[in-house]
This record gives sequence, structure tokens and C-alpha cells, in this order.
Amino acid sequence: MDKYFHSVTLDEGRCRGCTNCIKRCPTEAIRVRKSKARIINERCIDCGECIRICPYHAKKAISDPFESILSYKYRIAIPAPTLYGQFKSNYTRAHILSGLKGLGFNEVYEVARAAEIVSEATRRIIEEENFLRPLISSACPAVVRLIQVRFPNLIGNILKLESPMEVAAKIIKKEIINKNIAQPDDIGVFFITPCAAKVTSVKAPYEKARSAVDGVIAINDIFLKLTNAINSIKPDKSLEQAGFEGIRWASSGGESLALGSDKHLAVDGIHNVITILEEIEKDRLEDVDFVEALACVGGCLGGPLTVENAYVAKTRLKKHIDNAKKGHVAKHIPFDKYEEIIWTSDLKHRPIMKLDEDIAAAMRKLERMEKINMELPGLDCGACGAPSCRALAEDIVRGNADETDCIFKLRSKVRDLAMQMAELEAKMPPVMDRNMTNNEGDDRK
Repeated sequence: MDKYFHSVTLDEGRCRGCTNCIKRCPTEAIRVRKSKARIINERCIDCGECIRICPYHAKKAISDPFESILSYKYRIAIPAPTLYGQFKSNYTRAHILSGLKGLGFNEVYEVARAAEIVSEATRRIIEEENFLRPLISSACPAVVRLIQVRFPNLIGNILKLESPMEVAAKIIKKEIINKNIAQPDDIGVFFITPCAAKVTSVKAPYEKARSAVDGVIAINDIFLKLTNAINSIKPDKSLEQAGFEGIRWASSGGESLALGSDKHLAVDGIHNVITILEEIEKDRLEDVDFVEALACVGGCLGGPLTVENAYVAKTRLKKHIDNAKKGHVAKHIPFDKYEEIIWTSDLKHRPIMKLDEDIAAAMRKLERMEKINMELPGLDCGACGAPSCRALAEDIVRGNADETDCIFKLRSKVRDLAMQMAELEAKMPPVMDRNMTNNEGDDRK
């Protein structure tokens, strides 16, 4: 099975071996072995749920350090609209975008502007009515990878358009090159991200060979630097190019509302997303043309690499949306060739449940797994280090665990051993019988 880069990693020094992460992982990608969590690479979708849930901060996301921008002569920041909700309401978008330039970026281009382009392209696809219903948004890479590993039958439903991040990088790079401001090799485009999944989608894209983004910096890594820069620079309002529809993408439902149709559904939170995908797979979702599915609760505002509470950030973002509605942002979208943002590669199923390459062997293992699962208590307590009894049964069949890893099985085995020991003691050979030895001693006296 092919492997890909993971942004989500484990800090073993911090891990206490608790079972919080294994119970929340949507793809059962984590086990606890020898008192430490272990991430199963082929199962992980980098949703960041474990980062959010770990009380010891043992899960972390790898992103590019801020200093990496110095590797390029011409540096461009493309901030996610989520960034606007991280700052107090007295800071305008112009303050925040100008602050990025104050940090050393030569240019700033709003991802929210590119989001409007993706929305327009999506509207055109829906109007043509040549698609599998419902279309599932491809904006959240964690959801796309979830479909790859758990819902392969829905791969054809995914909207095959590049994310606003990729579109923004393409547009601004092309603009800088056409104006002869910098050479292609000198340009570095950096996405300011709220989540780990975006880092993975840049380092190992699933829809094409190479990302247009050159680096990804986490919001929580740049926040303090940016705060200082905002307070020491004059805001440039000309940097505000996005309209309210693009800014609204940061919150759950923003992408759907931009389509101008009532036949949409917005769901956020990876476990809620799974419930909806199951409904789609069973063909139970009626009168819905488009599904906006986001892994984080609250949408990107709830990303694990943000600094502000998602609900506070949503309130702050609303002010930016309202201000954008009052402003007179040009309706013209600077992008006519929508074919350029269609995926160039087909998405492939990642079969994480394959027990063996040989079908006959896989069937035998599956039969054994079902039998073991039936014999386990079915409590899904997690004490064995696996998220469920079925997951433990799978681990046993794969040779990664033993039945006695189940505490109930172990207790039963210990009880059986104790009873066997008692029976053996009762069947002690006569020469080892203490009473007999004592009686023989008395006769000798």
C-alpha cells in the first residue's frame, strides 16, 4: 500500500498511554502498545481529532517554520479566511493583511477571493446537471481522505475542483510572473492554515503530482508575530479583495450558501460527517444536490491549529462579513478558464481493511476475525489498546495483538489457571504429601 506524508505525529515523551485518542479517531488509526500510542500510517487521514482530544498534548502537527519563507526571494502569503476570526473585532481585514506584509511577505492574496472562484465553478457544474447526486465538497482534505479509506463507493460523488488554497496559489503566481516581478523559482507561496490536513494536502496532494503551494505555516505559530506586526504597521485597505461570500467559507455552511440553492446540506465534525456519508451510501439523502462536509466542528474556525475558540471566532468573523457586504468589492472574478482548476488525477481507494493480498487467505482471516470478535465481550472499553473489540480481533488476525490483551479474556484465563492449579494440588503425588511425611516421621519415633 502506498504511503504518504503525515502532518499529524506523536510526541512519545508526552504520551501517557491513555485511550482518549483511540476512542475518537474516525478511522481507528491509533493503538496503544507498551503504554504509548501508535499511529497506523495507512489509516490516518490527518483530521487532527487526536490533537484536539489529547489532554497531554502528545499529538502535534508538523508544519513549516516561519523562517522557511526566507528561502525565497519573493514571498507571498495566502491566508485562510479563518485567520480573520482569530483577532479582536477592532482589527479590520486590512490590519491583518497588512500585518502579514509587515512580517516580510512581499505580497498577500486572500484565499477567500479564490473561494469565490470555486463557488462560481461549482454553480456551473450544478447548472449543467451532469454529476452524481449529491456532490460532496472537496474543500476539506480530511473528508476527501476519509472517503478514500472508508467510503470508496462515494469517490465519484466528490467535487473534482481544486481547493481555494490551490486556486489562490495558482492565480497569484501567474500574476507575479506575467508582470515580470519575479522569476518562477524565486517565488514562494505560503498558506496560513488552521488545520493539519491542509499541510498533508500540500506535501502529498491526492489530486495532482505537485501542489502550487510551497509551504504551510500554522495559524498558532504565526499568531503572536502577526499581532505585533499589526500593531506597528499602517493598514492598506487595497489588500481587501474578497467579498463576503468568500470570507464566509471559514464557517460551516459558508460554501453551501454561496451556491444560491436550497438543495444543500452542511455538516461539520468528523463523526457527524461519517453519519451523513453513511446516509448517502445507503441512498437515504433526498432532494440534496450538494453536501458541504468539514472535519472540524464549526468548520475551519474549529481547526486544531487555530488559537481562538470557534464560537468566539465565528462572532468576530461575522463583523468582517458584514463589512464586506457594505464595501463595494468588484463582482468580476479574475478567472475565466475553470478547466484549469479541475483535478488532473483520479482519486483512488485506499483499502485499509484488506487482510491479505490473496483473496482466499483474506477470506480465511476474515472468518477467523469474526469468530474472535464474537468471543470478545463487546464492551469496546479500549483497555486492550484498540478502539473496539472488532479492532482488537483484526489486530489479532494480523498478528499485532493477542487475545489476552483483552482484560476480560485475561481475567478468565487467570481464573482457569487458578482452578487448574487447585486441581493439580489436590492430585499431589503421595511422596510429596506433607501429612504422609509427618506420619512417617511419627512412626520412626
